[in-house]
Amino acid sequence: MPIPYDRLKTALLMERAALTEQLQQLSAVVKEEGVGYSTHPADDGTLAFDQARDLAVRVNAEQTLRFVEDALVRFDTGTYGLCVDCGTEIDAARLEAIPYAALCLKCQSKREHR
Repeated sequence: MPIPYDRLKTALLMERAALTEQLQQLSAVVKEEGVGYSTHPADDGTLAFDQARDLAVRVNAEQTLRFVEDALVRFDTGTYGLCVDCGTEIDAARLEAIPYAALCLKCQSKREHR
């Protein structure tokens, strides 16, 4: 199956725009109150949970944005679709599912089992 590079690059550009927008929105949601300043402990618990959730979402979005940016650099250098560890071609179905994938399934599996 041929790899649809144009469609994948478009998907990466759209993902970059969506992640950038998400990160801007998360920055705008920063709470002015700190935990421990409300009138009820349950409110503090809710605020702490919300802050932890927002932080986790932000960290994930930042990491995914780095992956997307790296994939776009690989497009520019002509190495997109090649595993960064072993150099073999990444399966088209994997790139369709995860356009920013940098590793083939074999190398990804090796890293996960370390």
